[in-house]
Amino acid sequence: MCGIVGYVGSGSSLEVLVGGLKRLEYRGYDSAGIAVLSPEGDLGARKRAGKLGVLVEELAENPLPDGGTGIGHTRWATHGGPTDVNAHPHFGDGGRLALIHNGIIENFAELKAELVAAGESFESETDTEVAALLVGRAFHDTGDLTEAMRRTVERLDGAFTLLAVHRSAPGVVVGARRSSPLVIGLGEGENFLGSDVAAFVEHTRRAMEIGEDQIVTIRPDSVEVIDFSGAPAAAKEFEVAWDASAAEKGGWPSFMKKEIAEEPDAVANTLRGRTHDGAVALPELDGVAEALSGINRVLVLGCGTAAYAGMVGKYAIEAWARIPVDVELSHEFRYRDPVLDEHTLVVSVSQSGETMDTLMAVRYAREQGARTLSICNTQGATIPRESDAVLYTHAGPEVAVASTKAFVAQVTALYLLGLHLATLRGTLDADAVAAQLTELEAVPTKIQRVVEASSARIAELAHWMSDTQSVLFLGRHVGFPVALEGALKLKELAYIHAEGFAAGELKHGPIALIEPGQIVFVVVPSPRDPSSLHKKVVSNIQEIRARGARVIAIAELGDVAVVPFADEVIRIPLAAPFFEPLLSVVPLHVFGMELATAKGLDVDQPRNLAKSVTVE
Repeated sequence: MCGIVGYVGSGSSLEVLVGGLKRLEYRGYDSAGIAVLSPEGDLGARKRAGKLGVLVEELAENPLPDGGTGIGHTRWATHGGPTDVNAHPHFGDGGRLALIHNGIIENFAELKAELVAAGESFESETDTEVAALLVGRAFHDTGDLTEAMRRTVERLDGAFTLLAVHRSAPGVVVGARRSSPLVIGLGEGENFLGSDVAAFVEHTRRAMEIGEDQIVTIRPDSVEVIDFSGAPAAAKEFEVAWDASAAEKGGWPSFMKKEIAEEPDAVANTLRGRTHDGAVALPELDGVAEALSGINRVLVLGCGTAAYAGMVGKYAIEAWARIPVDVELSHEFRYRDPVLDEHTLVVSVSQSGETMDTLMAVRYAREQGARTLSICNTQGATIPRESDAVLYTHAGPEVAVASTKAFVAQVTALYLLGLHLATLRGTLDADAVAAQLTELEAVPTKIQRVVEASSARIAELAHWMSDTQSVLFLGRHVGFPVALEGALKLKELAYIHAEGFAAGELKHGPIALIEPGQIVFVVVPSPRDPSSLHKKVVSNIQEIRARGARVIAIAELGDVAVVPFADEVIRIPLAAPFFEPLLSVVPLHVFGMELATAKGLDVDQPRNLAKSVTVE
């Protein structure tokens, strides 16, 4: 979950490292540190607990000599609290080696005991220091940083990315990865390493993927990749699809506000090039077309917001493609011995493509013979590389830790998949597919209208509710996962009790939570829906209103039936039922952001969280 960056070249390593860490801070912000190596072999380091700004202040007060080689780290704490001592880098070989780490070394306790018995002493509580000392000892024996890293990683269990520099190897950074993200940036007379491309996109958009259990050595003029056995390995080059400006606030007060404003573009960009003459065009799936035609079940995997997007997708895929769809939390999936075979399509949903729980679930599914498809927003990520096929959402970088535009982009991709499967299976004719696509292509404009029309009023409501300690959310059918997503945003951002319920479940227990003044958001289905869900949800509203709840309804334009029973109605444009979630979720995203802002909280970097959860 930590952010890491490495650099070799003739430029300012301090500038590259600090700039890279600023763009990676969403991956962890408990502490930060850098180590810089001068061409003469002088190694200097600074590290401080707290957000990156604390380290920047430290560097201003106690500057480091600049150099052309360096590594930087921003931490999400696992082993040991967020203190100066536990911050990275950690050191080996008598302080001549500096090392940073993302992940968890599962056998660190045994290795630590071995090192203590050998006379080594530890300064921190981290598992990382074990790796630093091991690489340092191996370098002392071999005099080669790449070989020292190779000997060390052979002894480590768990998931990790390691970067190291050594005084005796100026102009060299060595990295290694196992089940943890690392990508290479290719420059002119300089090269980079990073947890993701945001670390170096300001300097280059040329990048290379690093495979599982591989080691990379970068110098200003070369990149060499080997596997853990020492054999040469190939790395695939790709072009980053966005530039550094996309990862900047650009005048917005927060990344989250900017990203909510980008929700229309996230849907439009996910659709772009994938529809043609009223049909779905997904050339990314051509290589698995035969396999898709033979599936008899779809299983969607995700965590948090991604799982809720999967729940929305389930309704549409089942209705359109007439195939059973299950949605499971990735971290529970492989521990219950699920039944899978070659006729099962496992669809993993992950914004980062590095979510460890989801990655391990995908690997398990492949081992069981299932077909795997990734829905992801990040080029070069591990989950897409290890899946049979991938649909990239093209939503652009999402920096705020709590996802917003990722949700609408993921739902859009799932809808495209559902229509593609319906076409393959012949469950929708061409006219029906074209009608659904017409609705979907109208969504970006409608989201824009929701943002423009509702944001000011939602900000007023949030200010009025700034001392609220509990908010409930109700929805039915595709509105149920929207309710779950709305509740999650308040938990993440405002640190208050929030729960989402299926509205029909209310009378089976949760109605006991209703008391005078309890705030309840209700996602109201369209009264134009031929089912009776609208009437049932309005009845739910009456039930909770009778018990003193304050009701804020999300309802479509023209729905007058809800007005007498709601304290506030937030309107969304008319849309077919399956496309309402892409509209009704937007006010809930705005509300979560505005309530946190009214409480004086950091909406981009909520406490205890990180954007990419790369540990189990």
